[in-house]
Amino acid sequence: MRSRFARVAMSSSPTPMAVLDHGRGALVWDVDGAEYLDFLAGIAVNALGHAHPAVVEAVSTQAARAVHVSNYFTTPQAIAFAERLVRVTGMGESGRVYVANSGAEANEAAIKLARRTGRPRILAFESGFHGRTMGSLALTGKAALREPFEPLVPGVEHLPTELDALKAAMGPDVAAVILEPIKGEAGVVPLPPGFLAAARELTTAHGALLILDEIQTGAGRTGDWFAFQHAGELPEGVLPDAIALAKGIGGGVPIGALVTTGAASELFTLGQHGSTFGGNPLATGVADAVLAEIERADLVANAARRGEQLRSGILALGSDLSGDLIREVRGRGLLLGIEVAEPIAPAIVGHALQRGLIVNATGPTTVRLAPPLIIGDAEIDRFLTVFAASLEAARP
Repeated sequence: MRSRFARVAMSSSPTPMAVLDHGRGALVWDVDGAEYLDFLAGIAVNALGHAHPAVVEAVSTQAARAVHVSNYFTTPQAIAFAERLVRVTGMGESGRVYVANSGAEANEAAIKLARRTGRPRILAFESGFHGRTMGSLALTGKAALREPFEPLVPGVEHLPTELDALKAAMGPDVAAVILEPIKGEAGVVPLPPGFLAAARELTTAHGALLILDEIQTGAGRTGDWFAFQHAGELPEGVLPDAIALAKGIGGGVPIGALVTTGAASELFTLGQHGSTFGGNPLATGVADAVLAEIERADLVANAARRGEQLRSGILALGSDLSGDLIREVRGRGLLLGIEVAEPIAPAIVGHALQRGLIVNATGPTTVRLAPPLIIGDAEIDRFLTVFAASLEAARP
């Protein structure tokens, strides 16, 4: 199977870790019948796990009615999805939604929104990740990803995630500041305490937009609907101007969205942005069903509770032989980064896969966890057992 993949895939595609066939809940099986506990969930995408009844029903029901109608029309599914997004984001009466097909496309819309201010500069941050299309790549704070494709969209500057650097960079020519509440691809690195509130104050004072990339942190993953909603992140009643979303909102179906509020909702005028497939009834119908199930099953609270359970369990490995390898556990809810003392994270991932556990390394010393929001005691116990064994196997 892998040799067949290598013959047809472009060389930008990595060698597959396995050829997966089907899944159910937090488990997935490859074509040879090997079973894996999936603690990556398609990189924070499969919020409900695999083959969840709510997703299966929504896909089959909508596919039997209409998959696509073009953006000359709308559907009840698209309207209901947008209404739900406005409600759970808390963006209020002026909340508006643009539906795209991915997180990168949501950030492309965010760039165009910023351009509508008439100001030339967009401030982003070092080590941030916002996508691989030409606009979203310009926002991405990793030079190694950008440099082979330069020149990119002009006017983007990358700052260290330090308040003094942001203060120094602000001015009347700044259109927007875009940031991730937790830098997932950088190793699950939260913002410094108070940084988000200070960024909101600075952007308001200078008349710039504050745009949050909650593509990886949204849809309940961090133990609140969105990371900016956690107590202490923003003052009560204070909102960002726009939020880019994708991944978990679709539960595996490709969809992205940009949600705006206030004056930002009036920046686009008729025909200034659009997408052939964006907002189609299949994707929006499934996404609305996913968000409805997250609400019905109280999976936001489950993410908070299980995240603390996981964190405690991982840190408790310190009493075992593996403990000296674990430096810290970063993140929130079910988006966690395990920092290890040696550059063995890729080896840990490999040993875990051999033992039937899917995780990934975001760098030489960080293992990322982003399991489905549905996990419980059994999945956590199995994870801790396999992860401890994988740590020992990777020990230098």
